Amino acid sequence: MVHPGGFIPEGWVGTMLDILKIDACPVEDRLWLACRKGCIDDRTLRLFAVRCARQALRLVDNPDPRSVVACDVAERYALGAATSQELAAAMTAAVEAAWNSAMGAAKAAAWAAVWVTAEAATRAADWTSRIAAEVAAWSAAGDADWAAWAAAWAAARESQIKHLIAMLEADDRKS
Repeated sequence: MVHPGGFIPEGWVGTMLDILKIDACPVEDRLWLACRKGCIDDRTLRLFAVRCARQALRLVDNPDPRSVVACDVAERYALGAATSQELAAAMTAAVEAAWNSAMGAAKAAAWAAVWVTAEAATRAADWTSRIAAEVAAWSAAGDADWAAWAAAWAAARESQIKHLIAMLEADDRKS
């Protein structure tokens, strides 16, 4: 059980899924909490990170194949079908791809693929989801005004939280 303060009454007890559904709490805060160790299992966090990285890569033209492979390996790792050595090798290749990519959204998407291979699932989910939102904002607003960029960022984060809720609800139905 999770017992966060701030947006819920003293003594409240619920699950992470309950917390993610508290609309009065800002999306950023709910996602930050979800990415803390012990709040959501590593498998779900890693798969969430993979989903975010894939979303970011879809928003750029011709993503580097090494970035795509990093997502594939991270997904297999989450499912127990890849080793930590394979994950580390995918990260090395993804880092090279990120350093070689163009600036802006393409570079950020490549870095999302790097973070998805982070050893700690919490770090993978936290950083990948943030970078994916940044890519969505750049793709939607480019160098337009700050309000357009912020709106695109917020929409991306809202989409991420809805997807994470759906993942947790699907896991609940399986148990």
